[in-house]
Amino acid sequence: MSDSRAFRLTRRAAVAALVGVAMHTVVPGRARAETPSSSAVAGPVAWSALSADEQKLLARHAERWDSLAPEQQQRLIRGARRWAHMTPEQRDRAQARYARWKELTPAQREHARRAWRRYQQLPPDQQARVRDNYHRFREMTPEKRRKLRERWKNATPEERQKWLDRRRERRKRPESAE
Repeated sequence: MSDSRAFRLTRRAAVAALVGVAMHTVVPGRARAETPSSSAVAGPVAWSALSADEQKLLARHAERWDSLAPEQQQRLIRGARRWAHMTPEQRDRAQARYARWKELTPAQREHARRAWRRYQQLPPDQQARVRDNYHRFREMTPEKRRKLRERWKNATPEERQKWLDRRRERRKRPESAE
């Protein structure tokens, strides 16, 4: 494989991982809602079996509840239980994330879902590294982020690869050597 192609694949993986972390930040509730819990009941759940609070939160689904797939019912129940335990600040953040998600085009949503799935397949140490890099990037001033993007965009593939190699080397050094 040519260095140029290897670089493109590495860059795609890095971008996909960053998008995955962004998805984790943007829609963690939705992503977790689709993960079955160990206590998930396989069969359908009767509307009357829900608590009054759950029925109140899920009221918009009441008329069609019995026609929902059991998996969908379980996701909705888990979401309602999570919502019930959130602080007002957490609810505000969740609503803001949902609003941002709804603004995405279907193609953007599908791209984000694929990136999230790729991120979830990374080993835990790589996920942690991606999260750390994402948070460092987010902590930069908008001007620094713009300059970093511009520097990356204007670099040749060889310069980009050298930059990535130097970063990898710095991560491999023991903390006492830094």
